[in-house]
Amino acid sequence: MIQGRDRLAIARRIAEDIPEGWFVNLGIGMPTAVSDYIPPEREVIFHAENGVIGIGPAPAPEEADPYLVNAGVQPITLLTGAALVHHADSFAIARGGHLDLCVLGAFQVDEAGDLANWAHGLTEPTRQIGGAMDLAVGAQRVWVAMEHCTKAGEPRLLPRCTYPLTARGVVQRVYTDLAVLEVTAAGFAVREMVPGLDFATLQSRTGATLQRG
Repeated sequence: MIQGRDRLAIARRIAEDIPEGWFVNLGIGMPTAVSDYIPPEREVIFHAENGVIGIGPAPAPEEADPYLVNAGVQPITLLTGAALVHHADSFAIARGGHLDLCVLGAFQVDEAGDLANWAHGLTEPTRQIGGAMDLAVGAQRVWVAMEHCTKAGEPRLLPRCTYPLTARGVVQRVYTDLAVLEVTAAGFAVREMVPGLDFATLQSRTGATLQRG
């Protein structure tokens, strides 16, 4: 039986690929755990759009400060040199191309790099896209953290997204419980698979045609 990565293992795998010195925003959900796995000797500056620059690892429950939270209202710590800025300034960072990377969760990603991460369909109750739209189009790079398939076994990597889009053509890389894939001009290129998984099995769990990396 293939042992896929759990949510924390996906976050850990993403952290391995973030270089020294990058300025990074982590989306709500699975991506928030990425900051917990950055080695202390590697400087990565994490940003939250509610106005925090310099987020550290999550605090122990007994040490959480209810007034110190990220955009998902999760308790955070601050690294030495951290700054709290006005909400408008924080969104200017998000929208202005100042972020080296944004890591977002997603419901679907397609082979053109389109991202759908805010609604499963137009018939859902009214929801807001939120800061993901600003981050997706403003960051220099967008990586996605997601399960490869839904709980019902339906693929999330598709030729074209069927859910309402957050942004078009923004995703460069996808990290799932089964693989790491690059979005290329030819579609999804497989860069890495979890141990024990073969290409044919991965393809059978993917809606889009995969390319060998």
